[in-house]
Amino acid sequence: MRHFLEVDDLSKDELLTVLDLSEIENPDRVLTNQSVGLVFEKASLRTRNSCEAAVVQLGGHPVSIAAGEVGIDKRESAEDVARTLACYHSFIGARVFDHSVLVRMARAVDDLGAGAQIINLLSDSSHPCQAIADLLTIRSHVGFSPDVKVAYVGDSNNVTHSLAIGALMAGLKVSVASPNGYWFPQDERDELAGFGEISFVEDPYQAVFGADVVYTDVWTSMGKEEERNQRLRDFQGYCVDSSLMAKASSQAIVMHCLPAHEGEEISREVLESPASVVWEQARNRMKAMRGLFQFMSGVR
Repeated sequence: MRHFLEVDDLSKDELLTVLDLSEIENPDRVLTNQSVGLVFEKASLRTRNSCEAAVVQLGGHPVSIAAGEVGIDKRESAEDVARTLACYHSFIGARVFDHSVLVRMARAVDDLGAGAQIINLLSDSSHPCQAIADLLTIRSHVGFSPDVKVAYVGDSNNVTHSLAIGALMAGLKVSVASPNGYWFPQDERDELAGFGEISFVEDPYQAVFGADVVYTDVWTSMGKEEERNQRLRDFQGYCVDSSLMAKASSQAIVMHCLPAHEGEEISREVLESPASVVWEQARNRMKAMRGLFQFMSGVR
């Protein structure tokens, strides 16, 4: 039994297999007569729709559960939630605030000897399913080679972490530009450096110079709304706009995991430009889930 809590729960070869499976337009219905429980502590648009659509395409039945219906660690412990859902579902996907909740859920179903597999649909430290969709998008436009450079501009957050791991595992170079005070802790930077060639800089123009992929995300994530005004001040100069894009490769693509805050982390001009692949990126969320469910069902 496998759980999927971060990209490196897969080997490089397994990650490439998931990407290949994601591209199959008419996959085998490997979830026939199975259900998938999807728990959402955080609001969701792309995650819920992509997961539900993928499960249906694979012949399964998705059951989405809102935060108030569960009350993790309020109404019931994370362990009891996991053990209960494991009675009904082959997979349990959870979009949570605290990554440790996922770890506890995985341990609980393992201790129970249940067959359910836990999938991280987002936590405060990582967003691995988004990274699979991102890699699908990057591979289709610029390919995977040691010469490809991925530049991330903005807050060093959960999306950045999983994207960096996935890109480095695929053999790409990564540069992360964040203001002082918004970098990963040193131990996380050291961890990421263990996967491949990555740099951490303050200057977004330095990070983007010659990049084949320019990626950004919101500056204020869910759960940090009280920091919004301070973050808007601290991230001045980090907007992915036409001036910043002029430093990237002439064929560079622009990525954003959405939702976008126009005029903050990205300009409308760039978001709607020919370089933007954000809607393909969003569509690939469904493909990514389809590939992941197939792989975790034993398809190779």
